[in-house]
Amino acid sequence: MPASSATSVPVFKLYGETQHWPTPDLLHCESIAERSRLHNWRIRPHRHADLVHILFIAQGSVELELEGTSHQLQSASAIVVPAMAIHGFLFSPDVEGHIITLAKPLAEHLHALMGENSTLKEADFYPLLQPNQTDRIATLVTQIDQEYRQPAPGRNSLLEALIQALVVELSRLCAYTGRMAKRYGPRQRDKGRHHLEHYQALIEAHYREQPSIEQLAGEIGVSSAHLNLLCRQLAGRSALQLLHERLLLEAKRQLTYTNMTIGQVSDSLGFSEPAYFTRFFKRNTTISPREFRSRQNDNAASQAIDQAN
Repeated sequence: MPASSATSVPVFKLYGETQHWPTPDLLHCESIAERSRLHNWRIRPHRHADLVHILFIAQGSVELELEGTSHQLQSASAIVVPAMAIHGFLFSPDVEGHIITLAKPLAEHLHALMGENSTLKEADFYPLLQPNQTDRIATLVTQIDQEYRQPAPGRNSLLEALIQALVVELSRLCAYTGRMAKRYGPRQRDKGRHHLEHYQALIEAHYREQPSIEQLAGEIGVSSAHLNLLCRQLAGRSALQLLHERLLLEAKRQLTYTNMTIGQVSDSLGFSEPAYFTRFFKRNTTISPREFRSRQNDNAASQAIDQAN
């Protein structure tokens, strides 16, 4: 099939969702059936500006559309979809497996750990032809899924360790199948995509300082108007929205996983007054930071009771 125009392909957080990343975690895990069943098993071509997908297919088949090419996968397999890669799926109704989505801060952390061996930057798929390959990956995915769904002590650290182990296994698969030559050839590195990736890296490095868009555009060497246009075209959001999304994600993480006061969270994220932080948070979530923390604590307590029963 011909490659789709980058500006005509929808940009989502998770499939069908254009709002903020829906969890304070840097990782999201769900069964493939949970979302694809709602769409009659077809996930139409789309892309993500700042998310990486890892899919594990244990059973069933999938027609995979990846960067303009189509593939029929009939056996156990793993699929890697990096940020900005255009992808779509048609799953068989008997599909069993999981999709793990990594937010950009976690993906970049894994890239740094793995260096040149990171397989998360290349769009590809890997048939699992050896039983031990399937078993090792299935075990890690099951552990990630179980840990993701329960609020146990040390959950965040264990999830990070498990996902790192999974990326190591995928990198070994890549080397084992001799596909370091890149199935799809070099990914398109046009100036617009390069500028967006540079902007996202600057956000990650400086979001706590709350720099102006003009400052960040100057670092890249473009005007703020041009940067804003690129962000809207390639990421589906304005430059300021991307910066605010990163601030909001960190706020949610600190409110969920630390005992910092609202004032301390506000200060750590560069707000001059807690009142400004509260207004920012409420404008983007419809609830106050205090209400958000209370809901997260209630959810954790409810899940703990469910686990005990």
